[in-house]
Amino acid sequence: MASKISVLGSTGSIGTQTLDVARMHGLEITALTANSNINLLEKQAREFHPKMVAVLDLGAAAQLKIALRDTDIEVFCGEEGICNAAVEPECDTVVNAIVGVAGLVPTLSAIKAGKNIALANKETLVAGGALVMKSVNSYGVKLYPVDSEHSAIFQCLQGCPKNSLKKIILTASGGAFFGKTKDELENVTVKEALSHPNWEMGAKITIDSATMMNKGLEVIEASWLFNCKDEDIDVIIHRESIIHSMIQLKDNAVIAQLGVPDMRIPIQYALTYPNRLASPTKELDLSEIGCMNFQKPDYETFRCLSICRKALRLGGLYPTVANAANEAAVEMFLREQIRFLDIAEIVGNAVDTFKDNTENFTLEDILNTDKNTRLKVKDKYGHNNY
Repeated sequence: MASKISVLGSTGSIGTQTLDVARMHGLEITALTANSNINLLEKQAREFHPKMVAVLDLGAAAQLKIALRDTDIEVFCGEEGICNAAVEPECDTVVNAIVGVAGLVPTLSAIKAGKNIALANKETLVAGGALVMKSVNSYGVKLYPVDSEHSAIFQCLQGCPKNSLKKIILTASGGAFFGKTKDELENVTVKEALSHPNWEMGAKITIDSATMMNKGLEVIEASWLFNCKDEDIDVIIHRESIIHSMIQLKDNAVIAQLGVPDMRIPIQYALTYPNRLASPTKELDLSEIGCMNFQKPDYETFRCLSICRKALRLGGLYPTVANAANEAAVEMFLREQIRFLDIAEIVGNAVDTFKDNTENFTLEDILNTDKNTRLKVKDKYGHNNY
């Protein structure tokens, strides 16, 4: 069980809910980081009294340093500052709630410093799964999934005999546009795409849910976490978000993890494993739910899911390309530079045209591929405005 934690991305949705769990169970916070939200970060720092805080934005970091001058909390800035938080000496567990591939380098830094990882940053494994899992094994640390789906799989596997897993079944809410056709999605707005039916999440992951890119990324993440191939991972639409994922064993028995849609359950399990402690979430009342429904995904309308599966099968740096193109496309969509359906078109084109693949890639290869992919996408589409 974790006792002293650093929270990377503490002002975001996962970060604030992590602090809910820490508050309830008296976990010590050694470091907090944010992108630029220094008002909330200052409040968190004053409540939890970490050894240090870090802000990615240099100007915001300078302001925070002035705001916290009456404390003994050290303030760091930039990417180096975020990595400093990831390797804070007294910390035993790092919660990585950073959005996007920016979470990769801090994760690797924390692993090399001997820290256990509670991973909410799926892009870390999508872009750098081979390097991350190799480092986890080399440095003998633990990696606990925080995504509700991967936490569910991890929980379902507890007590199962080794080599008994036949299939992983990832559930998906279907996002804001489940059941819509391509024609109906032609002119959807940013506001509509940000209206998730069940979960309260940040903008990027909510858009990823609407395109089902999020589920595609989770397929790739699951392949690394649980050593599975694409064909061993099913996806099923479950609108109620009560079953968070399932496993099918070799005897065809299926085990599911259920709960109300509240991220504090998987966050707490990652931090308190193997213990089961009182939770700040409400109980699940199945009689109140009444019934649960399941449908197959629409791979044709929501192409991002199939594109991610293709990238996983191709291997190497293809998942890095898919992720980078998506991050760039989502950013442009949120700025209303492209349409909703353009996101899948951009990601698919990036994967189809990528040629410089290698199985034996380095961290530098990942970062260069990520950078080059983003530049190509923004150069081609970034000047649009619909």
